[in-house]
Amino acid sequence: MNRVAEVQDVPAPRDVRHASAAVFGVFLLSGINFASWAARLPAVRDALDLTPERMGVLLLIGAFGSLAALPLSGLAVERWGARRTVLAFAVVNGSGFAIGSIGVALGQVVVVAVGLVLAGIGAGVWDAAMNIEGAVVEQRLGRTVMPRYHAGFSVGTMAAAGVAAGAAVLHVPVQVHLPVVVVLSTGAVALCVRAFLAEPAPVPASDAPAGGTEAHPAPRGARRALGAWLEPRTLLLGLVVLAAALTEGAANDWVSLAVVDGFDTSHATGAVGFGLFVTAMTAMRLFGTALLDRYGRVVVLRLCVGLAGAGLLVFGLADQLWLALVGVAAWGMGAALGFPVGMSAAADDPLRAAQRVAVVSTIGYSAFLAGPPLLGLLAEHVGYRQALLAILAPVVLGLLVTSAARPLPRGSGHENARVPADALDDSRTRTAD
Repeated sequence: MNRVAEVQDVPAPRDVRHASAAVFGVFLLSGINFASWAARLPAVRDALDLTPERMGVLLLIGAFGSLAALPLSGLAVERWGARRTVLAFAVVNGSGFAIGSIGVALGQVVVVAVGLVLAGIGAGVWDAAMNIEGAVVEQRLGRTVMPRYHAGFSVGTMAAAGVAAGAAVLHVPVQVHLPVVVVLSTGAVALCVRAFLAEPAPVPASDAPAGGTEAHPAPRGARRALGAWLEPRTLLLGLVVLAAALTEGAANDWVSLAVVDGFDTSHATGAVGFGLFVTAMTAMRLFGTALLDRYGRVVVLRLCVGLAGAGLLVFGLADQLWLALVGVAAWGMGAALGFPVGMSAAADDPLRAAQRVAVVSTIGYSAFLAGPPLLGLLAEHVGYRQALLAILAPVVLGLLVTSAARPLPRGSGHENARVPADALDDSRTRTAD
């Protein structure tokens, strides 16, 4: 019997399936918002007449908005619930992009910067909240689905990039394109969150799991937020996600340039290299769920780390373009599951999921902020392909700490959570000991 008290009965399977579709939808819509802006950056640069250095600073401002908001996302979800948090910060995100597009029309960099800060804050909290809801739905379904939600984000980025390309060909101004997209996407988010699962009530002391890690009610608010930063398992999961985020983020920023410069080929071929990475990563997120259910998190994460490391080595050292592209595909597959699996693992205990996901998200997203610029500085001295080999260091670190993703044992406050293969193997080992 599940001893976690809730304000409602356990939802019927149909309700959980609807919630799962809704979570996929908000991931997809988040990707649409992000890519609708990112794909119009050439037009933004030209309208504002920015040098590459000033453009980089402008983009960093938005990234800092996300990074500053992420540590507070757990408090927001704990106070308002995932449903209201996702909707509220989707509005903030969309408003930020709309303000940014108006700044482009006015030629005012400061207005664009303010818009990007708002968009970054909205994106950061929206991301953490939808991951928390996704983890809850995954536990109720009793099977792995989180990677598919992250694949939804990738699908959204690809779809939005195609629409943005069409808008650019038709010379649709940014200040027309972006507001239309964010109004439609925000309306769709409002529809999706209606299917989210109802929020759990606080757990009374008398209902706390006997013998588990929650013998007393967990502290709430700022005290719980600080406590999550002091938990060894949570910090190790952050390192797993950081390694995956850096592996993915570096490819997003540099793989196309590395293909063009490394093999003296066309921009179109560079775009093919990037497309191959994204396609491999999306496919692994869609089909890797079966591997996770069959073999467990730790085994699959180690497989992914091995693929990412091998792919990076092949890409960085290959003399022939075709072989380097094989490396890109392996790299994309290897980078696919670390982030979603880390989010699932951080949310194993529903009572502490919000704060732990906030910590893991903050650590992971810091890689997107600091990693690619540092690799760019290194590339000035050794070239893009060789600079990307530096990612092997966090990849190895991720390999060393993958065991942190092993599911928490039963009796730790989430009796209804699924127990993948690695948890069963671990419990048999402890019993034998």
